[in-house]
Amino acid sequence: MRLRGDLTVRKAELADVLRAGREENPDEVALVSADSSWSWRELEAASHRYAVGLFAHGVRPGDRVATLMPNRVEVLIHYLGCLRAGFVATPLNYRYMPPEIDHALSLTEAVLLISHAERDEDLAACKEVPRLRLGVIRYASTDGRTLRFEDLLENDSGGEEPPTPASDDPAVIFFTSGSTGKPKGVTHSFETLGWVIAGTAQSLGLTAGDVVLPASSISHAGGHWWSMAGFWSGARVVLARTFDGDGVLPLLRAHRPTKMFMLPAMLVALVRDHGAVHPDFSSVRLCCSGGDSVSAELEREFAALAGFPIAELYATSEIGFGTLNAVSGNDGSVGPAAAGLEFSIRNDAGEELGAGLEGRLWARARSNMVGYWNDPEATADAVIDGWIDTGDVMKADERGYLWFCGRRKQIIVHDASNISPQEVEGALVEHPAVSGAGVVGVHDVVHGENVWAYVALVDGAERPTVQQLIEFARARVGYKAPEVIEVLDELPLNATGKVDRVRLKKVAEGHAHAGATI
Repeated sequence: MRLRGDLTVRKAELADVLRAGREENPDEVALVSADSSWSWRELEAASHRYAVGLFAHGVRPGDRVATLMPNRVEVLIHYLGCLRAGFVATPLNYRYMPPEIDHALSLTEAVLLISHAERDEDLAACKEVPRLRLGVIRYASTDGRTLRFEDLLENDSGGEEPPTPASDDPAVIFFTSGSTGKPKGVTHSFETLGWVIAGTAQSLGLTAGDVVLPASSISHAGGHWWSMAGFWSGARVVLARTFDGDGVLPLLRAHRPTKMFMLPAMLVALVRDHGAVHPDFSSVRLCCSGGDSVSAELEREFAALAGFPIAELYATSEIGFGTLNAVSGNDGSVGPAAAGLEFSIRNDAGEELGAGLEGRLWARARSNMVGYWNDPEATADAVIDGWIDTGDVMKADERGYLWFCGRRKQIIVHDASNISPQEVEGALVEHPAVSGAGVVGVHDVVHGENVWAYVALVDGAERPTVQQLIEFARARVGYKAPEVIEVLDELPLNATGKVDRVRLKKVAEGHAHAGATI
């Protein structure tokens, strides 16, 4: 079964991504955060000064410039400067610790690192940082030891203009979450990233009248795409410095976004814990969530509060914006193929499957990555005849709507039946005392794998027994219910803010090997 989105997409020209807003409304606000505001004219001038400053510092087109930064408007200026000069933006997740920083710097052979000064102690523990050809530029430093990021923005002394990048030049490297091994560097050229940004803008229906709030990390692919798609469309972008209710709710009230994105865990906290009321969402025409399963309970709570459903989406760093379910509410589907995408659901033999049958999702699009940086073997495994094997298990209904069934490597096989951890997690979080859940499979000589679950509870809620939770899940998902449940103070998250099932699986296997009964 083939599924096709609208293939009539106009590619975004990224070297001049601010053009629409700069030409139409140069003095209108283009970018705003809790403590700063930039017009299109100011943003254009700042990104130009920054690109010229990096070029004068020795950065050349094709060089990888890594960033270890929290959400700040300066990171978006960095991206804009890299796009206009052909520097390869290489954002590192701000949660990264020294071994992960070293892996990213070594893999990409970065020449320069832009880092917040509060990470100095971690950088001192890194082996790769002293090897950077152009060293470290620090943000928010006060000791005068190195060049400051702020100096590049403020320097208006002129300098040599960097050359205009070519379409097949590398533009950005996004790191995968590392859920199936060490993070890989997903590489997009100016050509493929241009299609990603255009497809994102078209799928979201962005116009110059929109106010876009990507309430997620702009060091991740999704936050980058939403922001750049907003700029390319001439829309105002609102930057959230943090993604909890305390950070997002004031932005909802002050800047009245029309389209927004939040990860499911963050959206749960906004809905439940921060005093949000119905009028806070009155400006919002589209609230998207994805990156992990959106539970039926979250769908119900959000719709009751906001008055409209969550639009669930599916995307990967490798293919871009994949699907959007903006009309079906909480039916559980992630929607049809997005603009510019073609999908095929196949079995392990590579044969296409019909409606209702689960298989691996393959994708073909002009937005497909060019490969994994410095990893030809992984690239060859993922990219075959112009198609990318996403590794995600999906099924499609007769309408062409896709249903996410889990990551192939995270599917739990119990008594020869496939169990999606997301489905079991969704059942558990329907319990009023459960705020989050992570489900993994643990090897068992009789059953293949047993289902183990870890849950976090709502503050102040009456604590259920483990057996009560198991029975609650069994009433909803039957044989798929967990055999073992442990209550944690908080669930571990991976680098992209999702429940870290890899870490939970290691913990569960340790308990199982020790013969522990939880």
